[in-house]
Amino acid sequence: MALNAVQQVAEQAPADDFQALEEKIYRTIEMYKAARQAQLTAERDAQRVRQQLEEREEQLATLKREAVQLRKEREEIRGRVEKMLQEIESIAEERAS
Repeated sequence: MALNAVQQVAEQAPADDFQALEEKIYRTIEMYKAARQAQLTAERDAQRVRQQLEEREEQLATLKREAVQLRKEREEIRGRVEKMLQEIESIAEERAS
């Protein structure tokens, strides 16, 4: 009878070991799937961020060009206003004389 009990335990132990291994393998597979999904999500997010960065860089370049153009226009207008003020001053001086 003791021999039968030992054989039963010996037969059950490998089955338990196999079942534990099988569970570990399935958990590993699920972890792999989750990691792969997370990687795909991260890659999509990174691509979206790269695209947004490119768009922002284009917007920045456009704004810089506009700022340069506005500065040029401002300087041109400033020159014209100064010229008009000088003419007004010269007229005022002529009247004062």
